[in-house]
Amino acid sequence: MTNPLLRSSMLPFQLPDYAAITDADVREALEVGMSEQLAALREIGESTEPATVANVLRAWERSATTLNRTLQAFWVAKAADTNDERDAIMTEFMPRLAQHADSILMDHSLYARLTQLRDRAQVGEVVLDEEDEYVLKDRLRDFERGGINLPAEQQERLREINAELASLSDSFQRLLVEGRNAAAVHVTGEAELAGISEDDKAGMREAARARGLDGWLITITNTTGQPVLDSLENRDLRERVFRASVERGLGGEFDTRDIIVRTVRLRAERATLLGYPNHAAYVHEVACARTTDAVNALLAQLVPGVVELAEGEAKELAERLHTLDPEATLEAWDWQFLAAQSGAGGVDPEQIKPYLQFDRVLHDGVFAAATALYGITFTERPDLIGYTKEATVYEVREENGDVLGAVVIDPYTRPTKQGGAWMTSIVDQSHLFGDLPVVTNTCNLNPPAPGSPALMTWDNVITLFHEFGHDLHGLLSDVRYPSRSGTSVPRDFVEFPSQVNEIWAYEPSLIRQFARHHETGQPIPDEWVDALVAAQQSTGYETLELLKAMILDQAWHQTPLEGLPEDAEGVEAFEAAALEGAGVGFPLILPRYR
Repeated sequence: MTNPLLRSSMLPFQLPDYAAITDADVREALEVGMSEQLAALREIGESTEPATVANVLRAWERSATTLNRTLQAFWVAKAADTNDERDAIMTEFMPRLAQHADSILMDHSLYARLTQLRDRAQVGEVVLDEEDEYVLKDRLRDFERGGINLPAEQQERLREINAELASLSDSFQRLLVEGRNAAAVHVTGEAELAGISEDDKAGMREAARARGLDGWLITITNTTGQPVLDSLENRDLRERVFRASVERGLGGEFDTRDIIVRTVRLRAERATLLGYPNHAAYVHEVACARTTDAVNALLAQLVPGVVELAEGEAKELAERLHTLDPEATLEAWDWQFLAAQSGAGGVDPEQIKPYLQFDRVLHDGVFAAATALYGITFTERPDLIGYTKEATVYEVREENGDVLGAVVIDPYTRPTKQGGAWMTSIVDQSHLFGDLPVVTNTCNLNPPAPGSPALMTWDNVITLFHEFGHDLHGLLSDVRYPSRSGTSVPRDFVEFPSQVNEIWAYEPSLIRQFARHHETGQPIPDEWVDALVAAQQSTGYETLELLKAMILDQAWHQTPLEGLPEDAEGVEAFEAAALEGAGVGFPLILPRYR
């Protein structure tokens, strides 16, 4: 049987034929893809013809056709529905792919070919349009940042660093998934679940049954804060769930600290090797911020106001807790529950959930907003299967009826899926190849029990709108080169379209359209709509948890090698010192991505 990954898919939108793709096909296609690209690039580098857009830039893009097709099909499935063989493929090929990239970026004949094209353009022998100029500039910069100008001995060390970093990244991601599954909280007494709706309890019972357990299972689905903490009345259980979430990776079988230390130390060494003061400077150079000074100034400017806001919220929540339990002292695991009960105008999050059925929010909210704004429409394609039968494929059309692309919606958590929510691209839009975009929207909502509706929290709704902003970035892409399609933009810009798309979730007329009771069809009460809109402004909690995460990111990657921890035991002290030093110690709110 022919390997489906070695040719363009015959399915609509070139959607990978996942039903026919085997793990052996992935291995073969990765091998073939790397070999094909190196052979094609060798021809480019050895060519004696004058450098042109066609024989350099466009030929370069074509060289990666098989490799990119395979990687995109594989990475989407690996992140959202992994298995032992997919893990093994990733472990084997991550360092090899890093070596493959290095062999390209340290090839002097290819670099010379790019510089020749640049030089010919500068004297008017070749005409570059805006896209050509952008791609050429980026490729030259990639070589310079990839070590092309280093002496051979330092290039060899750089290759070693990149290969090890790739392996560490793979190990880290695997531990995240395994640690998330292991952190699930088993509950044996239903009374402990006070505050949780019957539908959610049914889902928890189903999760327990799937693991061969009696009772109920609270799965860990998010980064630091877990959605269930909004509703759990039992304070002891809130603490158990909170600790299960934040203590992931801090010891035991799924400890990630050694990987973190080794990763940041290698990144620091690589930055020095390439002539940068630190890894953050290396990253910011190609971002919108440009410099670490600009980033640090922005973060420092935010600190006083955000901390003051969080302290004010903490005082209010402590007073509310005192009315519930005069002997209790406010703890981190109380925050979400108390804020949810007193936030959004006092609307109980469990009262809102029956009005937030997933399918209605998706169709009458997310899709409807995109139709109103951009004229695009969405039609389910039940004849098309994504990387899992739990995902749904939608065809997307322009206002004039032309096909724009497709989006794969994969909303529910499962043990084989990474935590959090994300968008990825299965097929990049490209005028060069005539490809239409195929994007994914992957979330981790708790799946409903059989026969029960899939209900969402308001935070879930915002997440869905957010990730769909990334989807729109991919779907509305209009570029020649696939390597520059969709979300292939600076890291600190890529969140802009997603943040903008969140705004529409708070449009009152749209809320009334998608927030209807799943049993009666009645719209959400007007006073609740007003409360949700009024609560749109980010709270001190939300802002401080993000700010802490950003400050830690900069601390890890701006600290000189000699100032970094040498082993796992130094991780927590390093992070505590970094937060205190930045003036954001505040123990009641932990970093978003702890």
